[in-house]
Amino acid sequence: MTIVTISSRYQVVIPRDVRERLGLKPGQKVQALPFKGRVELIPLEPIEAARGFVRGIDTTVPRERDRT
Repeated sequence: MTIVTISSRYQVVIPRDVRERLGLKPGQKVQALPFKGRVELIPLEPIEAARGFVRGIDTTVPRERDRT
């Protein structure tokens, strides 16, 4: 288990092994969420990373009338 300390300016350093394991880069954004008495940091991906993630999806599915 890795332990970090909160500075007087409420900053923390993400340990190297965690950064490397998650592939975090300097300047990358993370979302901080309070969850069940803890803080979770969720790495945010640039929108460009989503390009092509639904490749091969069937777009011929009939839609409801009020959605066209």
